[in-house]
Amino acid sequence: MAGGAPQGAAEEMPLKLIAEAFDGLAVAVNGAAAPGGRGLEVSSFSHACSRVSVLFGCLGIAFKFAEMDYVAKVEDLKVASKSITTLESMLELDIEQDCLRKAGSHSRNLLRVKRGLDMVKVLFEQILPALILVNFNCRGNSLRDSASVAYAQVFAPHHGWAIRKAVAAGMYALPTRSQLMRKLNEEESSARIHMQNYITTSTPVILYINELFLSRGLGVDW
Repeated sequence: MAGGAPQGAAEEMPLKLIAEAFDGLAVAVNGAAAPGGRGLEVSSFSHACSRVSVLFGCLGIAFKFAEMDYVAKVEDLKVASKSITTLESMLELDIEQDCLRKAGSHSRNLLRVKRGLDMVKVLFEQILPALILVNFNCRGNSLRDSASVAYAQVFAPHHGWAIRKAVAAGMYALPTRSQLMRKLNEEESSARIHMQNYITTSTPVILYINELFLSRGLGVDW
């Protein structure tokens, strides 16, 4: 095993925790989206999202901006969950208070968290084909191409030239795929399962959040 810690040490296996959290969140989304659904709880959503934070930290300096921003936004949603029950009511409250697009609003933070989830989804989609191959060369062990695609698709359209340039430089300091597996305390075989699970379960979550905004004519590109 890459990390050497016992399988039972769940707290040292973040991919497993992420997969389990999003299994539960996907079920909650299905219930919230069903006829008569009462909405998705802010507490359930923020708890699952908090599991993803450690992954940004494992990617190093290239995604340090994402780690700091994501962690802060998830924490804001956690605090909001103490007084606001569902994402729907949170959005409506920001609309009523005319603070929807203001920096620091819960709804704006929700969009940023959603982008973080989307970036991880695309990253895993890019990594998985390499994990399926038994034999890979040194180039195949690099995360640079996978991370560059994920950044370009999700974050780059919302960043200015200076940030994009800094991220591009940071890509050269990314861990290799093997190093990432060690940091996550995973064998490649188990990582494949957890990554595919996250891809599958995060998709309806991301779509659900998009629909919260799009159904109200608010858009998601701000």
